[in-house]
Amino acid sequence: MVHHTMATSSTSASSASSKIRPMKLTLLRAVGTALIVGTLAACSTPPAPIPSRPGAIPAPPPPASVVLPGDTGPLPPPMAQPKSRWMPVRWAELPGFADDALHEAWNAWIKSCERPQPPFTALCSEVRQLSIATTDEQRAWLIARLQPYRVEAADGNAEGLLTAYYEPMMEASRLPGNGFTVPIYRVPASLGARKPWYTRQQIETLPEAQAALAGRAIAWLRDPVESMVLHIQGSGRLRVTEADGSVSVVRVAYAATNDQPYGSIGRWLLDQGYTRDATWPGIRAWLAANPQRTNELMWTNPRYVFFKEEPLVGMDAGFGPRGAQGVPLTPGRSIAVDRQSIPYGTPVWLASSGPQVQLNRLVLAQDTGSAIVGAVRADFFTGWGPEAGDIAGRLKQNLRLWALWPK
Repeated sequence: MVHHTMATSSTSASSASSKIRPMKLTLLRAVGTALIVGTLAACSTPPAPIPSRPGAIPAPPPPASVVLPGDTGPLPPPMAQPKSRWMPVRWAELPGFADDALHEAWNAWIKSCERPQPPFTALCSEVRQLSIATTDEQRAWLIARLQPYRVEAADGNAEGLLTAYYEPMMEASRLPGNGFTVPIYRVPASLGARKPWYTRQQIETLPEAQAALAGRAIAWLRDPVESMVLHIQGSGRLRVTEADGSVSVVRVAYAATNDQPYGSIGRWLLDQGYTRDATWPGIRAWLAANPQRTNELMWTNPRYVFFKEEPLVGMDAGFGPRGAQGVPLTPGRSIAVDRQSIPYGTPVWLASSGPQVQLNRLVLAQDTGSAIVGAVRADFFTGWGPEAGDIAGRLKQNLRLWALWPK
């Protein structure tokens, strides 16, 4: 999944083992009990709601002032990435490390193990075994096996930006008509023969572009704004009325683009001075007042996304679309990153506080996006549906990240 963010003011995984070797489990329990008492046991419940309360990210403790049990060895040297540097720290620096419901992140980690990235491949058997462990045991294992590194820019700046994205849910029809007039297209056969392909405006107006897309519509939407949301997010769920009148729920996932540059419609509205609120509610409000300018606004984004249809049944319905790592995203536990700062499949500690949410939690770097660029930069996958969309459309706040790397 390659999504975009508006500028605003694979192989199958092995099932988790039902057993943990007695010797390893005894050791983990001993360390875990010494570490923290009273945290909840892991279970297979859906992710808890994202907390919505403002606050400041707690300042890290002074160096060496706090050391957690099992974190007493010497720190390794810093590590360099193409776009960031990683500074080794003690586990106690991670805000909220004692309080996170780690089993929620374990679901995302097991998904990452479907396509493990070196050097995490060797850890995946243990990750699967620990899916039935308590939170104490999981936390103790993290301390024993991984080293946290504070992610910084080359100039030492550890502060960055957090935004969010989601999987929209939309009403659609297999056939045009009855208000359904906006097509969602499969990849055209001639896409590879012409680079870049037609712009968004040309796709919607030129007869030759329309001819190339004839018969390629997956389904039809009612609203061009919904279509743009789908193109920006890169994936969506459709409640489709079939030709026979029955209704099915399917996913449309990113397949390709027309190779045209991405233009933010929110940024265009801001730059023109037409609005001060370039969130989706603000864009809709502007269009409601200026319906005759809908095409003008949409055509400021030349990029056009083509999709592929995927079934949405069983376990698939409980996860998001596949991210750039090639594994399904987990609501509240998957992030998109700049892969030149943080490699795919890396477990990451995320801390962010602001007017929308306060987050101190373990997440997995499993996706990317065209606007997700920089050392300390992440896009947080909130899930699907209206609530997830509301958070994703407004989230823009401070961020700190710690990469968790094998010792």
